[in-house]
Amino acid sequence: MASTMIKPLSEELTPEQWLEILPHEADLPSEDWPMESSLHALQLRLLVSILEWFWRERDDFFIGENLTIYFSYQQTKTHDFRGPDFFVVTGTERRHRKSWVVWDEGKLPELIIELLSDSTARNDRGLKKDIYASRFHTPEYFWYSPETGEFAGFRLSGTQYEEIQPDERGWRWSQVLNLYLGAHEGFLRYFTAEGAMLPTPAEDARKEMERAQVEAERAQAEAERAQAEAERAQAEAERAQAEAERAQAAERRVEQLAAKLRELGIDPNNI
Repeated sequence: MASTMIKPLSEELTPEQWLEILPHEADLPSEDWPMESSLHALQLRLLVSILEWFWRERDDFFIGENLTIYFSYQQTKTHDFRGPDFFVVTGTERRHRKSWVVWDEGKLPELIIELLSDSTARNDRGLKKDIYASRFHTPEYFWYSPETGEFAGFRLSGTQYEEIQPDERGWRWSQVLNLYLGAHEGFLRYFTAEGAMLPTPAEDARKEMERAQVEAERAQAEAERAQAEAERAQAEAERAQAEAERAQAAERRVEQLAAKLRELGIDPNNI
């Protein structure tokens, strides 16, 4: 769609008229904002890839990865707000997007995670937290520092965030994801209600390979046992055959001796 000139805010327009004049995803600039460090990039990829893998059978969600969110008329002119490091929207179409345009999608993020750094931490704890609560009305907001391990979570109450208290493990429950978020070996990971850590695709593949290897070894052991049983059965059959042949040979020998005795005029039954 070609770009459309934005009319002044002072004009009285219906929502339908606003949708006609506002730019859409194809018209708006999109950028991949550089991560603060390779550690931040790795943490972000973990958050995205693990949840996408866990939800691989679903097609009703979108995960934003360092993606711009367009949410206001003024922002389309100033472009003064970068999107969160990570956000989740459910009940939407699972497809690629260059940016998240609220007036096109009709929804705002339901969960946001910011990765703290020296240059962003103050904004993440202050301005962005206020925007996510008062303007986005995002139900859950978390931040995590890959460098220091600082971790906090908040749930919306009215237009203010209340802190989500951690459990004894330091994990915080997400009602949006129906999962725990918690640190493990320096990275923020997901955990089920039962406490199992969600695997990365690579970890899951390794586990599957290990399970397949165990199954293959079990099958091999069963085959070897069956072979041993077959060999024992064959040996028993061969021994039984040999005994039968010896018995038949002995019987033939007795018959031959009896015949010889009868030739000599001796009744073998009276011996």
